[in-house]
Amino acid sequence: MPRTLLVRTFLLVSLLIVVNVAIWATLFGLATREPKARHLAQLTASAVNLTRAALVAAAPAKRRGLLFELSEREGIHLVPAEPEDRVERLPDDAFHALFRAETLRLLGTGTLLAGAVNGEEGIWASFQLDADPDDLYWVMLPLERAQRVFPWHWLGWGVASVVLALLVAWLIVSRVTQPLRVLAHAAREVGRGHRPEPVAVAGADELRQLARAFNQMADDLARNERERAEVLAGISHDLRTPLARLRLEAELSVADAAARDAIAADIEQMDEIIAQFLDYARADAEEAVQPTVPAQLLEEIAARYARSGTPVAVAAAPATAVPLRPLAVRRALGNLIDNARKYAGGEITLAAAIADGMLRIDVLDRGPGIPEAEIERMKRPFTRLENARTDAAGTGLGLAIVERVARLHGGRFTLAARAGGGLAASLWIPLTEKT
Repeated sequence: MPRTLLVRTFLLVSLLIVVNVAIWATLFGLATREPKARHLAQLTASAVNLTRAALVAAAPAKRRGLLFELSEREGIHLVPAEPEDRVERLPDDAFHALFRAETLRLLGTGTLLAGAVNGEEGIWASFQLDADPDDLYWVMLPLERAQRVFPWHWLGWGVASVVLALLVAWLIVSRVTQPLRVLAHAAREVGRGHRPEPVAVAGADELRQLARAFNQMADDLARNERERAEVLAGISHDLRTPLARLRLEAELSVADAAARDAIAADIEQMDEIIAQFLDYARADAEEAVQPTVPAQLLEEIAARYARSGTPVAVAAAPATAVPLRPLAVRRALGNLIDNARKYAGGEITLAAAIADGMLRIDVLDRGPGIPEAEIERMKRPFTRLENARTDAAGTGLGLAIVERVARLHGGRFTLAARAGGGLAASLWIPLTEKT
C-alpha cells in the first residue's frame, strides 16, 4: 500500500469509479442482449416463413429467379438439406440460448438451428416445404446479422469520462490533503523547537477548524516556552547576586581556610547549577545556521578544556564546512564533556564523521556507562541515575540540553555502550535544509 494519504485516497476513489463504470457497462450489455436476441429470432423466423411462402406460391418456372433475388438483395440462401450435411451447433452462450428459445417458439420445436453447415458459417434454420419430412431445406442468413458490433465510439466517450472523473478525483483529494501536508510540516517545526508561520485558514469547515486549532496550539506553546524561559532566566539571574555576596562574605569573614574553601566550593557548584538552568532556558532557535568546519570546532572546544586542566583528545573530523548552529553545538558538547569528566573520568575523546547525509559528533569516555534500559529516561529534564554515575551533584539537565539541540537541528541524540568499555554519546545532525 502507498504510504501517503493522497495516493491511498486517490486509488480508492479511482477503484470506485472504475468498478462503477464496469458495473454499468455490464448492466448495459445485459439490458441489450435479450432485445437483440429476440430481434434476430424474429428476423430468422420472418426469413424462413417468407421463403417457404414464396416457394409455395411461386410458379415452378419462377422459383429460380425468386431464390436468386432473395440471395442478391437479402443475403438469404436456400439449399436443400442432405443426410450427409455436416451441421455445427450454435455457440453455447447466453445470447444464442435466448435466440434459440425464441426462434423455436416462433417456428416450432421441430426446427433445426445451426451455426454452420458444411463449413459455411451463418444463421441456419430448417423448414419443410410440404408434409413430406424428406423435403427439408436450409435457410441461411449472413453471419453479420448475428454479430453484435462493438460500439467503439461509445468506448471512446466512456474512456474520456473515466479519465475526466479520475482527474477531478485527484484534484479533490489533493485539495483535501494539501492542508494536511502543511500542518504536518508545521508540526515538525514545532517539535524541533521552531515557531512556524501560521497555517492558512482556508478550505472546508473541518480543515479551517483544524488550522485555527493548530495555530492556537502553536501560539500557546510559544507563549509557554517564553514564560518558562523568562522564569528560569529570572530566577537564575537573581540567584547570582546573593551568591556573589556569599562568596565575598566567605572570603572576608571566614578565618578557617578549610571552611572557606568548602563554602567557596558549594557556591561554585550552585553557580554551575544556575548556569545549566540558563543554558536550558536559552532560546537556541534564534541562532542562525551558518557554515562551520567540524574539525576546527572540535579543536577549539578541546583547547578551551585543556586550558582549564581537562585534557580532551580530538580524533579524525571533517575539514569541510557544514551548516549548523555553532553556539548550540558548543553548548551541547560542553555538557557531554562535563558529564564525562564528572562521572567517567580518564580519557575523553571527541570525534566527528559524515555519512548518509548526516554529521555525527561523538563524545567518548571509558567510564561505567549507562544501562540500556535507562538511556531514554536519562534524556528527560531533571533526571539522574541512582548509581555511581550520578555521585557528583547536578541538576539532571545536561542530557536534556543536548536532546534539545539535536531536535533543534532536526537530528537526534543517542547514547550507546562503547566498544572496550565506556559510553559513546553521539549528536546526529542532518546536512540538509531542515537544519
